[in-house]
Amino acid sequence: MTCHPTRMGFFAASIFAAGLLTGGSANAEAQIQTSDIYEPIAVTAAERTITLTGREMTYEDVLHIARDGARVELSPAAVQRAKDAYGLLLQGAAEEMPIYWFNRGAGSNRETVIFEGDPTTPENAAFLREQQYTRFANGARGGYGPEITEEDLVRAIMAIRANTITYEAASPDLVQMLPLMLNHRVTPVVMSRGTLGEGDLPTMGNIAAAMVGAGEAYFEGERMPASEALSRAGIEPLVPAGADQAALISTNAYAYAQVALMLSDGREVLEWADLSYAIGLLGMNSSLTPIASPTQSMRPYDWLNWDAARVLEMLRDSYLFELDAARIIQDPESMRASTQRHGAAWQAWAALRDSLHISINASDHNPAVVPGITPESSWELSSPHFMRYYVEGGPLSNGMSGYIFSNANWDPYPISNEIEAFTIALTNMGVAVAQRIERFNNPFFTIIRPADVLDPETADQHPVAHGGYLPTDLWQELAQLGTPVTPNGQAIIATVEDLEAQTRIKGQAARKAVALLSHLVAQDLMTASYWMDIRRIQDPDRKFGKAPTQALAALREAVPWTMPASERPFRNQGQIIHDFMWENPAAMFFTGGPDEPEAASIPRAGMMPN
Repeated sequence: MTCHPTRMGFFAASIFAAGLLTGGSANAEAQIQTSDIYEPIAVTAAERTITLTGREMTYEDVLHIARDGARVELSPAAVQRAKDAYGLLLQGAAEEMPIYWFNRGAGSNRETVIFEGDPTTPENAAFLREQQYTRFANGARGGYGPEITEEDLVRAIMAIRANTITYEAASPDLVQMLPLMLNHRVTPVVMSRGTLGEGDLPTMGNIAAAMVGAGEAYFEGERMPASEALSRAGIEPLVPAGADQAALISTNAYAYAQVALMLSDGREVLEWADLSYAIGLLGMNSSLTPIASPTQSMRPYDWLNWDAARVLEMLRDSYLFELDAARIIQDPESMRASTQRHGAAWQAWAALRDSLHISINASDHNPAVVPGITPESSWELSSPHFMRYYVEGGPLSNGMSGYIFSNANWDPYPISNEIEAFTIALTNMGVAVAQRIERFNNPFFTIIRPADVLDPETADQHPVAHGGYLPTDLWQELAQLGTPVTPNGQAIIATVEDLEAQTRIKGQAARKAVALLSHLVAQDLMTASYWMDIRRIQDPDRKFGKAPTQALAALREAVPWTMPASERPFRNQGQIIHDFMWENPAAMFFTGGPDEPEAASIPRAGMMPN
């Protein structure tokens, strides 16, 4: 994967502008709100089509759609599932069932009658068309700045909702609208604030508005009125029906989209961290006993053992397996314990990935519309309480029965916890990275000094070994993110809604942690690569292993080992190395290795026991 401008733009903004997450200045806040720099995607996968089934989406699928511009289509089974749910919704109202957010109000108005009887009668159908259009159009007035300027993030929101909306009793036209907009690159203008992290209503309201031609949108990266964007794309504005507004906006797709992007970026940072650590071990002339398989077997954590085996494989055939009388028996703790910290971060990453895969293949909407079941489908359903919500079936549902339940499926746990667990794991890993950088300054561990092997007359032609204050500065900023967001219960909407999950804030913090860690790993790579070259000069016959050797050779193309000081660019070397990492993923240099611990399977939503 090559450097992606949207990702790089987020990393720059997250570190240098997003002071609001870490008590930044008012000026930093103002910079965010007044920024008008839009970051369009680079379409590289226009010929690829991803089929959405509602059951098998992965974060990689989201990335291909959101960042690479892959096309989407809905599977016939997903389209039918949505059609069945929509028919059951209409039939339930026709059978006089009280249905939240349809023939009854929402929130504190949940007992208010909105309409009575068959929703398809001319009078009710006209009322619903007007009501739904007004609700969709009013979505343009929702949300609060700053605008989300990353096109890939908005597209990720849309892709996830396109996959999950097939559970949510949306009209057939609404079900097809998100794929149409994605495939023609109509990307609504979406504000970043307003959600409490459990039901991203204002965020999705901005998208809803663009569907009916209200508000603004981007067409192929160009901003314009949403009506013009739809027209240029050849898309007819949506005519919403039924309970379409509720079916679209009642979701945590904003939070899940942040996680999907973060998983992709986080994986690349973790892969480079492992390779940089291997290079650091070579530079320190380290003992490998902490990552040997017998040592690891004494503490059988799958991801920790896997990470140690991975780093050990990177070092295969290197001089570290040879006897060296100058090699000390034990490295500093930050070097010895790095695979513990790295492996724990990988474990948190995998837990978040597995949780996301459940979340983006399931319903997070209230009410839950479940077609195709009967009172015999589960023991509780035949009780008088549950029978109140039973739809017997009729012409609007094509004879299909089912249930419509009020629920709390929009409460985003446990993934809300797992987002923060990943952030905390990154900070605990980051402290090891920051400390091992500093240990290279101590000849107690290195035994030699650079001056012992470098020609004094040409020493100024070599790259610097250390970023000075910067590694500590980056670590201090990263460390602040290790404090979880305080759980909050603010009773709002006439006290009906009294819990908030804050996944917007948690997701932004996690993405910032990934960004900061990437810069810190670049500093680690700067020091580690310098010392690997020192060891090469110390003994030109030494071998360093295939992956570290190839990585160092590529890095030296960007940061030459020998260059007169007067010719070096007036740009921070750590920034050059950071950009090199994103332009040259670690997987370019190291593939294979031990198999990752097996991923959890994705449970299939909507499956009732027989």
